[in-house]
Amino acid sequence: MQALTAPALYSPHGGGPLPLLGDAGHTRLIKFLSAVTQHFATPAAILVISAHWEEPVPTIQRNADPGLLYDYYGFPPPSYDLQYPAPGAIALADRLLELLTEAGIAAQVDATRGFDHGAFVPLSLMYPAARVPCLQLSLRADLHPVEHIQLGRALAPLRHENVLVLGSGSSFHNMQAFKDGDTGVEACAAFDQWLSETCCGADMQATADALADWQAAPHARYAHPREEHLLPLHVCFGTALPGGTTGERIFAGDVMGYPMSAFLWS
Repeated sequence: MQALTAPALYSPHGGGPLPLLGDAGHTRLIKFLSAVTQHFATPAAILVISAHWEEPVPTIQRNADPGLLYDYYGFPPPSYDLQYPAPGAIALADRLLELLTEAGIAAQVDATRGFDHGAFVPLSLMYPAARVPCLQLSLRADLHPVEHIQLGRALAPLRHENVLVLGSGSSFHNMQAFKDGDTGVEACAAFDQWLSETCCGADMQATADALADWQAAPHARYAHPREEHLLPLHVCFGTALPGGTTGERIFAGDVMGYPMSAFLWS
């Protein structure tokens, strides 16, 4: 039987654990993440590229029973009692290492790392039963956009093995702006519109070129003073190369007072 082809999804994961606490500023995101799996079949496994894990080389979580990393601070006590007991994916970790090696990408494994909140927050809403095996892959610490597109390209065969690729970040991530209020909403919206037009464009090479030079986008450095929350999108896009489908904007809504988007490559 031929394996199903799973999509690649890039989505905001919200502010720390707030989506799991029912925060009012996350209402639309909570609704989206709770329903998004209706768009595709249940995957055999989930590979998460989280904005909250960076290493000098791409690093693969090879842990059969990952715990949770409460990698945030200053939240209510229930934030530190959250659980997401999904099984790890040892065989998939080995397959991932094989693919990266074949692509000439130096990589390593981490046998002890747990799920950070960039993984367990969206997954808790998407797959609350926690039965689908999951693993994480780190970003490269150099945050090079082209290298992350190439990383995604190396991962593309996994999608044909029914592995959902989840890029967990945020299409807008300016912590100072969140503190200051909605004074930069127009600038955020301009970047978000550019991102939507870029990811949903019919010319895949033009999309690749634009994402490689994302800093030239309107208000790019306002939207992302540091790009770790954007680059999971580059990885997701890379899985659609070569010859894949263009992206689809499947969420456009207010999160914490700012317009944000999610994109699906099916």
